[in-house]
Amino acid sequence: MSRIGKQPITLPSGVEAKIEASSVTVKGPKGEMASPLFDGISASQEGSELQLACADLGSKKMKANFGLARALLANNVTGVSEGFKKVLELRGVGYRAQAQGKKLNLSLGFSHPVEYTIPEGVQAQVEKSNIIISGFDKQKVGQVAAEIRAFRPPEPYKGKGVRYVDEHVAMKEGKKA
Repeated sequence: MSRIGKQPITLPSGVEAKIEASSVTVKGPKGEMASPLFDGISASQEGSELQLACADLGSKKMKANFGLARALLANNVTGVSEGFKKVLELRGVGYRAQAQGKKLNLSLGFSHPVEYTIPEGVQAQVEKSNIIISGFDKQKVGQVAAEIRAFRPPEPYKGKGVRYVDEHVAMKEGKKA
């Protein structure tokens, strides 16, 4: 049986859950999100705790979906109460970023500036050489961070590029004569 799926989800104060037939909608101070419930998985609320139950744990797919449904629901609860944040760091001479409304202007050593449009529900702030991406949807925050990083991933010789703050880049030694 899924060990993750059995764990209850505690709702913080200010967060409400509405259970429907095929989804659970969570509403909090940061926003509102819906989490799908797969076939054979049901949800119940007792006080300030959400509990998922699975009808049949016979197949591997059902066990995997049980844990996945619980993880998605827990991420939604965390997102609408606290939110998620990713921090990107620009390393390189002349690498800069500017946030202008819903656009992020990046100078990454190309012959042209890179302009990235930030999607709805995600905010971006620029502090010195760091880009802080935040929002209540974990998937969107991670996707935006990955797309910005993909413009100029860190290279292994000098370490220049866009990287996550906690990312370790394995440096290579240069060519020897």
